[in-house]
Amino acid sequence: MMRLRGRSLCLSVVLLAPAPMVAQGGWDDPAARSLVQAAVARRGAQLADSALRDYAARAHGFVTFLAQLGEGFTLPPAVIKSDELMVDVLWQAPNRAVQRIVGRRDTLLLPSDMQYHRDHLAIVQNDFPAIIRLGDGDEVRDVPHPLSPEGMATYEYRVSDSLAIRAGARAIDVIVVELRPRDPTRPAAVGAVYLDRGTSAVVRMTLSFTRAALKDPQLEDVSVILENGLIDGRFWLPRRQEIEIRRTATWMDFPARGIIRGRWEICCIETNRSPAPERFAGPEITEAPRREQRAFPFEGAILEALPEEVRALDAEEVRRVQEEARALVRAAALTRTRLTRPAARRVSDLVRVNRVEGLALGGGLSHLLGGGLNVGVLGRVGLADHAWKGRASVGWRSARDARVELEGLVDFAEAGGIAEVSGLRNSIAAQEFGSDWTDPYRVAGGALRWQSAPSGRTRWGAELARERHEPVAVNATPATGGYEPTLAVDPVTLSRLGVLWTRAVASDPRAPQWSARIAASGARVVPTADGTSTHLGRLELEVEGRRSVGGGSLVARTIGVGTTAGTGVPTQLGAFFGGPLTAPGHAFHALRGAVGVAQRVEWQRTVPSGALTLGRFGRVPTTLTVAPYWHGVAILGADRRGWRHEPAIGLGVIGLFDLLRVDVARPLRGGPWRLSVDLRRDLWPVL
Repeated sequence: MMRLRGRSLCLSVVLLAPAPMVAQGGWDDPAARSLVQAAVARRGAQLADSALRDYAARAHGFVTFLAQLGEGFTLPPAVIKSDELMVDVLWQAPNRAVQRIVGRRDTLLLPSDMQYHRDHLAIVQNDFPAIIRLGDGDEVRDVPHPLSPEGMATYEYRVSDSLAIRAGARAIDVIVVELRPRDPTRPAAVGAVYLDRGTSAVVRMTLSFTRAALKDPQLEDVSVILENGLIDGRFWLPRRQEIEIRRTATWMDFPARGIIRGRWEICCIETNRSPAPERFAGPEITEAPRREQRAFPFEGAILEALPEEVRALDAEEVRRVQEEARALVRAAALTRTRLTRPAARRVSDLVRVNRVEGLALGGGLSHLLGGGLNVGVLGRVGLADHAWKGRASVGWRSARDARVELEGLVDFAEAGGIAEVSGLRNSIAAQEFGSDWTDPYRVAGGALRWQSAPSGRTRWGAELARERHEPVAVNATPATGGYEPTLAVDPVTLSRLGVLWTRAVASDPRAPQWSARIAASGARVVPTADGTSTHLGRLELEVEGRRSVGGGSLVARTIGVGTTAGTGVPTQLGAFFGGPLTAPGHAFHALRGAVGVAQRVEWQRTVPSGALTLGRFGRVPTTLTVAPYWHGVAILGADRRGWRHEPAIGLGVIGLFDLLRVDVARPLRGGPWRLSVDLRRDLWPVL
């Protein structure tokens, strides 16, 4: 951490023990109103306190833009861009403030033209003015401060807890007062203020905001944490701040989220320095020349200095702020309201190419009924098979992101259930070269699904489904070459009950990281030909781990599929391996059986490379990642007479902001080298 010199007596927040008990009362009882009135008076008195004429401080912060993909957002967000800043802060009574950015460095890990609002690059002073604004008013606007005369008429208050903290050698009793709007449909804050029992000064403030306060329709939620420190034994001034702004798409149903996380530490506060009046001329937030900002002596590399919590699946403190807000007001007051809109989960829902449909065009609509209920329809038609496919669903989503969905469908499913390439890559290769790496079959039926709210980094799901499986035929012709025949699917009717468990762990990149997905199901299968039923069990798992080794990263991935049935496994429900993911160096689905396990071990290391400028989207990093690997597959044939082992070696090259991966691989038991080019796998859910 950076060492900064200066005089400061900041608060060290350490929980000692419960403070003297404060009875928890009802909303707006006399005790709560009295505490808030004293806090409002104290807030006004500090701004006018003649003993505090001015103060100067230095703020060290990170403003980071992250992206999160995938249904339910169970995987950790990826850092797109991170800025490290050093800001000189100056305040003068009664309420004059200026901030100057004196140091700034950034790193761009994915192409982006992201530009932050000016107030994202500086701290909040005086715990916000009487009317709260964020994002220069484009994100949060017109929110009365909870500790203002107007706020007294806007909010209800309740005493909820009392704590003891330490400031140096002094113990301070803190009272927690929760707040919520009287009218949740108006622009307002939701959260809590922590007040010093002796002086009614603000020690800490945690706020979220009602939907009416969020001006950008793409905003999912905004959370703010402000902490103050006791300076010179008398003045409560900024010490630590955190803000998180989350956006999700509003035009389509793509499972994509953008997150801005800002974290600030304020130190070296010096009071009553009598700065020259001209220091306060001009705008409140200014910047030193860029050359000076880049020359600031930051320590270490920016990504090494980036706090671990910034990369996490959920910033723990921010998550608690959102949970507390949901407990204080109706979920509808915090939830984005949307009416009818176009709907698609991925690009291939709109346009795709394969050997059965040829070029297929689609689209859909979704409509939010209120109370978390949503209805949607999605369909497409193939220009080669002239057949319609579609899905219709009714779903409910809670404020904590628990989900229930009832769906009916007539669509295609993929034999084996594991995609070897992205939908975009497959459509291009199928159209131009006749290389269709899908094994589709028709599914007609319905399903009832449940997905739990995230618990830490773990999520559960369950599905009850009934389906009819039928084979499909080749109908299209590629631009060059020819298509292979489709899979000889066994026509069956299937009733299935399944459970799903996922867990993602994100931590400091220098520490081990891992994620896992396990799905288990049991089914009753009735072949169309003879009507004799059998029972089937299936297990799928994927586990991936990463840790730093020898100047690079060691990555290991295990994929396993196993299916067993009383009288034989339907062809489409077997274990299929072959392709860049499950068996590099082998042809698509060349390895088939009842049970299969694939294991990859690769070592990734960054090497120098040439640079490329993408205009306003940034400059491609001057590095590539090379990844030599060993891959092995063990598969038990459908006749269960023995295991087949197929090892392979390969080399991956990852570049263009780590978006593109090129692989060459070859089986060790003989065979040609095979080339694969595709986008990174965590982008596949939206392709």
